[in-house]
Amino acid sequence: MKDFSVNIRIQINDKVYLKDPESSDVGQKIITFGVDLMVELGYELFTFKKLALKIQSTEATIYRYFESKHMFLAYLIHWYWGWKEYRLMVRLANIDNPFERIKRAVSVFSESNPSDENIQAINTSKLRDLIISDSSKLYHNKEVDVENESGFFAPYKRIVNKLSEIVLEINPKYQFPQMLISTMIEGINHQRYFSIHLPLLTNVLDGKDAVEIFYQEMILKLITPEKL
Repeated sequence: MKDFSVNIRIQINDKVYLKDPESSDVGQKIITFGVDLMVELGYELFTFKKLALKIQSTEATIYRYFESKHMFLAYLIHWYWGWKEYRLMVRLANIDNPFERIKRAVSVFSESNPSDENIQAINTSKLRDLIISDSSKLYHNKEVDVENESGFFAPYKRIVNKLSEIVLEINPKYQFPQMLISTMIEGINHQRYFSIHLPLLTNVLDGKDAVEIFYQEMILKLITPEKL
């Protein structure tokens, strides 16, 4: 089994798991094959029983790490936003121009094939597909307020606040920085989904990334002060 990560370690809120899956080979298998299987089957049809068969283990073993598939999804989503936060930090490092930083931020979230050579145990492209198709299930549930208080969404909120600061650096008078950034991130995911399943709801430009271009253009037009 390959190491869970090569050069980085994503910090995960310990309230989303019972036992840290990074602490053992079987835990790493749960994450590796769990992502693949949940993408293949969809959240609704995914079960720990099916995952146990996939990794040649038992349901009881998986339940030692996660109390439910909801919490397993919470772990994966928390890991994803922690990873995106890391990617954002790398792409924005040593970039002083706030316009360039916001353009780079859009590119981080609009990556069509977000593979990462630093990550071995998780297929990050498949994980992105899972985020697009199933992350809303973590938000739209009756426990969301409790889970929010427990820090389940902390890395996502840090990302939004970080990019909101860049928006206000460009235009201190802009009134909706958090709304703009969260709309951008969620909108990119919707457009990627539409491009695969409902193409008449989006646009395609030959040889260009229409999603990235659109959101860069939209954000810069909304926040650039008129005098510029």
